[in-house]
Amino acid sequence: MNNLPHRYIVVEGPIGVGKTHLVKRLAESFMGGTILEQPEQNPFLEKFYLQPKQSALPTQLSFLMQRVKLSKSLHQEDLFTDLQIADFMVEKDRLFAQISLDDDELALYNMVYDNLTMHHRTPDLVIYLQASLPVLKNRIAARGIRYEQYVEDAYLKRLADSYADFFHYYDTSPLLIVNAEQIDLVNSEQDYQQLLEQICNLQTGRHYYNPLPVRGK
Repeated sequence: MNNLPHRYIVVEGPIGVGKTHLVKRLAESFMGGTILEQPEQNPFLEKFYLQPKQSALPTQLSFLMQRVKLSKSLHQEDLFTDLQIADFMVEKDRLFAQISLDDDELALYNMVYDNLTMHHRTPDLVIYLQASLPVLKNRIAARGIRYEQYVEDAYLKRLADSYADFFHYYDTSPLLIVNAEQIDLVNSEQDYQQLLEQICNLQTGRHYYNPLPVRGK
């Protein structure tokens, strides 16, 4: 595989869209390292899905601290030689906070966020995966993570809408918006290779990839 011009790539999108799987495949294709979220290490997450109002603030602060810590693992000198691919960007944390916290909690969260995120690496490329609510629900059910089965449709819809709004205005890094509705990056090598070609050819600006499913795969 040819070298990419990017040293730090982020794959983003709502719960269930397939971020982590794509990160792992890209890291294998390009012999890069991975920086992966660890939701199972958030002690409040299952409580949040069961009782959102009572557990929203500690859940969000726990994720924020984890994401900031992981992002700081990117050493400046490594970014010039080693490719790193992450399944999150720090800015996404605020999207979750805005739909989960009440006004007073959000004000406190924003103070913590502003202090913790003053210095973090900007991605060289962001890949944003989109899919409809039914597809997200099906993929969440298929991967069978127990606490994710508690996610309410209304919450998942608000989250997907928040992502769409955020990336509508995002211009900090080169951006590839991928309609992942009908492609299967888990089981279809053809779907993956077609997306890989798009990624290899992208260097600057905003781009859209709206593929048709490969027949006979």
